[in-house]
Amino acid sequence: MGRVSASKLAFVAAAFALLAAYPLVAGSFGIDLVSKIMVFAIFALSLELLVGGVGLVCFGQAAFFGIGAYAAVLLSPADGPAGLAWLLPAAVGAAALYALAVGALSLRTRGVYFIMVTLAFAQMAYYVVHDTPLGGGTDGIYLTAKPVLGRWLDLDRPLVLYAFTLAALVVVFGFLALLSRSRFGRALAGIRASEQRMRATGFATYPYKLAAFTISGAIAGLAGFLFAVKDGFVNPELMSWHFSGAVLIMIILGGIGHLRGALVGAFAFALLQEFFKSEAVFGAFAKHWQLGLGLSIIASVALLPRGLVGLPGQWRERRERTAGRAEAEDQP
Repeated sequence: MGRVSASKLAFVAAAFALLAAYPLVAGSFGIDLVSKIMVFAIFALSLELLVGGVGLVCFGQAAFFGIGAYAAVLLSPADGPAGLAWLLPAAVGAAALYALAVGALSLRTRGVYFIMVTLAFAQMAYYVVHDTPLGGGTDGIYLTAKPVLGRWLDLDRPLVLYAFTLAALVVVFGFLALLSRSRFGRALAGIRASEQRMRATGFATYPYKLAAFTISGAIAGLAGFLFAVKDGFVNPELMSWHFSGAVLIMIILGGIGHLRGALVGAFAFALLQEFFKSEAVFGAFAKHWQLGLGLSIIASVALLPRGLVGLPGQWRERRERTAGRAEAEDQP
């Protein structure tokens, strides 16, 4: 177990080190792309807390992402940049507050009913920004000036935004890693394994699930804030059910139940998108990139039931089975 934990730690440390060094060799397109993928990784980590940590499949995660993004734009002054010190907590707080309200109601349901209720709340948020002047309707709204923190942290500079996004990703990953090892995290793991047994031992599971749901919404709001700052534009599609489905695919692709799976899944999903959209590789077929992406995901789920992070374990088990059969055949 110690060797396994050390290998996991080495993998995560190497991944973050590579991300930190990447701007030294990348151009502007590469920096922008990896910044976007790191935002998606934070978003995927927010859902991993629910699905992998508690066993709650939420199909409305995009609502919290979109609220964080819209709050970043709507709360920014029109005549200049906003202060990062208050705009970031405000955007995260708005997403967390909506998650608290949604969780307080939806967590009273279970199974497919929970999925449908979270989807319904997400669609409500979608139509608020889609059908009212608040969010600019289908046209969306632009961020006039990106937030700053004093004179030394201006998120309008791509390298500064990249470094800030990477720092946010490291903090979120570290926070969730510590959370999973805390008493709170062990309680969530118990709820995932058997909520009925947890209740029988005297745990009131509802407050734990509500706290996890709220934390998950806050992290998704952070990802939405970073996305709005990076693109300088938001539209209702950020709250669509398609986006909630996409982030769920990310954690399935990477491997549910592993924080590093959310990272790997976000990068794999985004890079597969870029690959199948490439006209240099696929020519005219690049217009139908969804078909190639869908087939790749189906193949991945069929061949890698534990996700990409489970691939080394599958190889090891296959070698052990092969070695075991060879030993059995050698015996008289």
